[in-house]
Amino acid sequence: MNTLKIKIQEWMSRQPGWIFALSASLTAFLTYSCMYAFRKPFAVGIFDGLSFLGIDYKIWLITSQVVGYTLSKFLGIKYISELKATSRAVYILVLVGIAEISLLLFWLVPGPYNIIFMFFNGLPLGLIWGVVFSYLEGRRLTELLGAGLSASFIIASGVAKSVGKWVIMDLHFSEFAMPFVTGLFFVIPLVISVFLLDCIPPPTAEDERLRTKRLPMNLMERKAFLNQFFVGIILLVTTYMFLTIFRELRDNFSVEIWKSLGYGNDPAIFTLAELPVALFTLLSLALVTFIRSNYKAFNIILFIIFTGFVLIIASTLLFSAHLIGGKVWMITIGIGLYLGYVPFNAFLYERLISSFKYVSNIGFLIYVSDAFGYLGSLGVVFYKNFFSPKISWIDFFSQSGLWFSILGLLFTVLSIFYFKNKYNQFKISNENEYQ
Repeated sequence: MNTLKIKIQEWMSRQPGWIFALSASLTAFLTYSCMYAFRKPFAVGIFDGLSFLGIDYKIWLITSQVVGYTLSKFLGIKYISELKATSRAVYILVLVGIAEISLLLFWLVPGPYNIIFMFFNGLPLGLIWGVVFSYLEGRRLTELLGAGLSASFIIASGVAKSVGKWVIMDLHFSEFAMPFVTGLFFVIPLVISVFLLDCIPPPTAEDERLRTKRLPMNLMERKAFLNQFFVGIILLVTTYMFLTIFRELRDNFSVEIWKSLGYGNDPAIFTLAELPVALFTLLSLALVTFIRSNYKAFNIILFIIFTGFVLIIASTLLFSAHLIGGKVWMITIGIGLYLGYVPFNAFLYERLISSFKYVSNIGFLIYVSDAFGYLGSLGVVFYKNFFSPKISWIDFFSQSGLWFSILGLLFTVLSIFYFKNKYNQFKISNENEYQ
């Protein structure tokens, strides 16, 4: 097996850039897409008529999983930022294995005691993104690779839900058995894709020259980085928090939203609605690869995030005025949402580190952002359940999109000005150093 790995690495190293980018991004896409089959299928369950302590059962399940997922993001600030290249493939398989065993116990253990197993399902899965992206960062083609990987959390969530709905409707499994059964279909594809992912060769010397060397970061190095960009990181993390909350609402309650729009009996809608979202979003962002100036690319990415917020606001206002239909609205806000969300997971921090030539890694920044993003989404779910229980999910979703996008516009503009000032200081410092 090790001999085969070496041969594949050597083959990839000899390929032109576009073939390398295609093969590497495809393996990353497949790996993370398979992960979604162990995380998202349960969201298509309605669990109608079930409650615990007077609270809707699905709210308990979502909250339990997101608590575990959020905790893993805080753990990832340390463990992903310190991650070394060895044993990454085994790490992914063990984490997903724990998640699947948790789904089995969720099926077998009667409610409400099975709620806790959604926590243990979410806990390991929150670490997968950082491990997968560690294979891709710090390369001159990172945006193209990141675009392929990012397609997974746009498309894969819909695919996982479509398969989950099919398992219920055609295979006649219960809503409690469905998440585990759905995961079984993806075990073999996961093992194959993880092996191929582990065959990706490390960044070249030219990659390091153009994008800055990436190394694990200990506690003192993480503190030093935060001190260097403290205000900017707060602005960016807060912006990402708004996007994460809105994405989680759209993702976890998509069944209820689509049902309100008249698509409750169409399993394919979860996948079909995301295909144009993925295509438009990732083609737009992949073009950033061709911008050689890291700082210019960083600012263009912030402008793309700004545009995403504008699109959410405009489409929601048009939908509220009955000028566009529900399907068009869901696709359009999906494009706006992911124009803002995707850059934080691949593009923005890659160019930030490269602009300031700061030896570090993206995993640290992504997990700081994710930790507070998912913490915010927990708070919003609690608010909806305890303080606004009578508001329909579609109304709550559309109102949240408007307010979060307005605030997101403000924080994005502030980020642009902060990093402009910071970059001017950086250039002056470098000029003085070489005089």
